[in-house]
Amino acid sequence: MDVFALFASPAAWAALLTLLTLEIVLGIDNLVFVSLLSNTVPAADRRRVRRLGIGLALGLRLLLLSGIAWLVRLTAPVFDLGLAGPLGAHGEPTFETAFSWRDLILIAGGLFLVWKATTEIGHTVDGGHDEGVASSRAASSVGAAIVQILLLDMVFSLDSILTAVGMTDELPIMIAAVILAVGVMLLAADPLADFIGRNPSVVMLALAFLLMIGLVLIADGFGVHVPKGYIYAAMAFSAAVESLNLMRRRRAKG
Repeated sequence: MDVFALFASPAAWAALLTLLTLEIVLGIDNLVFVSLLSNTVPAADRRRVRRLGIGLALGLRLLLLSGIAWLVRLTAPVFDLGLAGPLGAHGEPTFETAFSWRDLILIAGGLFLVWKATTEIGHTVDGGHDEGVASSRAASSVGAAIVQILLLDMVFSLDSILTAVGMTDELPIMIAAVILAVGVMLLAADPLADFIGRNPSVVMLALAFLLMIGLVLIADGFGVHVPKGYIYAAMAFSAAVESLNLMRRRRAKG
């Protein structure tokens, strides 16, 4: 189908706006991780690391879109443990025992996020993010930060593109939505990272978000699907409470 004819259709624009909104929401997890990780490197390198991390996210998403036929096969089971798990209220299994490559990637990514968030929470509680300690840790962390961002970009990109494939069959709409969503991430990355850096209590909240997201990815890999609305509602509520705390502290200082 001709691209110009496609985007002349109101239905195509409706699909694009819907998919763009969803891609932006799904990109929040990716953006929080990139912002947190970039704040652990030397200040002179932070902007470059953020740009590179988000650029890698765009590249991976476009690469996955170019291989949709291969991507869809990732959802096919590759092995089955053959275990009879407990049944739910309607007689359905409460978790899957047949795993696809997508499930394995989600579980691996979730475990990595849980490990990373737990480690960083430990550093924060122990004072590991104080200025002196942070600078000593950061000197050798640029390469490590880029590798970790790349690994998590793979997980978030897979989830994002599979969602796009499930919403529309038109590749130009998917590409446009992905590019625009990553553009929004690019614009929001520096303000978000700076805000997190200026407010230490927000770091703990962001790490808690990553810990929750990691657990949700693991559950999803085992076939336990937690509605995204619940996750983002919890994040929004927690962010609202933290905003009130920040306002209270600023007024107390004033």
